[in-house]
Amino acid sequence: MSSMEKATHLDSPYHAVRVSEHVYWVGAIDWSLRDFHGYATQRGTTYNAFLVLGEKITLIDTVKAPFKDELLARIASVIDPARIDYIISNHAEMDHSGCLPALIAELKPEKVYASPNGVKALTEHFHLTPDTVTAISDGETLALGELHFTFLETRMLHWPDSMFTYLVEDGVLFSNDAFGMHLATTERFDDEIDPSILEYEAKTYFANILLPYASLITKLLAKVGGLGLTLNAIATDHGPVWRSDIHGALARYGVWAAQQRSTKAVIVYDTMWESTAKMARAISEGLLEGGATVKFLPLNSSHRSDVATEMLDAGALLVGSPTMNNNLFPTVADVLTYLKGLRPQGLVGAAFGSYGWGGEAVKQIEEILSAMHVELVGDLKVKYVPDAAALAQCHALGLAVAERLTARPVPTAS
Repeated sequence: MSSMEKATHLDSPYHAVRVSEHVYWVGAIDWSLRDFHGYATQRGTTYNAFLVLGEKITLIDTVKAPFKDELLARIASVIDPARIDYIISNHAEMDHSGCLPALIAELKPEKVYASPNGVKALTEHFHLTPDTVTAISDGETLALGELHFTFLETRMLHWPDSMFTYLVEDGVLFSNDAFGMHLATTERFDDEIDPSILEYEAKTYFANILLPYASLITKLLAKVGGLGLTLNAIATDHGPVWRSDIHGALARYGVWAAQQRSTKAVIVYDTMWESTAKMARAISEGLLEGGATVKFLPLNSSHRSDVATEMLDAGALLVGSPTMNNNLFPTVADVLTYLKGLRPQGLVGAAFGSYGWGGEAVKQIEEILSAMHVELVGDLKVKYVPDAAALAQCHALGLAVAERLTARPVPTAS
């Protein structure tokens, strides 16, 4: 280490963390992030980048633009950043490429590599000259000095440009957003963090980011398994590095991607004067009597991403809304738009709500649920405040949904 590098190391509060023989984590921690594309990130996040030291020094991914100095400081705790020979971009999204143009200008690496779609995305994103980024092919192995990198395109997981990079000598898979989570911690490895937090945040991430690509994930897992890779670590672009529970991380993705449906029913609703809330409670009693489990999510206290997470293993979605200005209540419209984009499969459901004179909300819910390919069991709308007879109908609707749920085969653990 040069005297300049030693001074930087001593003066900076940021340090790299060793992952394997040749790999260091040099990313950034974002303690304050609380929203990611409409998904609530209550524990913040990390933007992970990795420095690979060999005869040729390689940087895997960069970080969000405001965190460039933190990235460079962590790199400088190991080597002079100017010594970086190559940069590999696994994913062009701005939280992983935001400072890439600045690093190219400052460090002047010999080459910047990305997938063919990554070349296109980075060039268009940052208005780079066509020869700035070099395309690397799916399945290609590249020798950078004495180390070997194998590349695997993972299109639409979750962008068209997404790519895995595998460092052969260390058995480290750089998986961009796959197997990650939004979790800001000072701990860098899975075995240093409470397993319940890991599972919850990984599940939340999958449900809110990767669920639309579930069928592709199933194929990817089979493809990776068929390659016979030695996996000593999975280095994701968000959250901790998996080094202890690698099999568990892969297995959970397999279960979530399969979208095996349970007898859990999620009731999502909002209410103006408690009439729709009363209907929701009566429906829940019918569901319970019919043998379903119930998750209650009133939208005055539940975030859209909480709903998405609960839907990952639920079997039924029941949505309630009052009618306001001849339309759905705004919070209900919001969550349905969000869920529709995530494309959950294999659900049964129902629509319900109270109204004063028009009553259009229930029909609008049904139209959205139908567009989501939810199998509709029934619907119910009640004028003004539900009386005993109306609440009995709500109970019956819950019972009908439960009967449909419990008639399904029970999923078996894979």
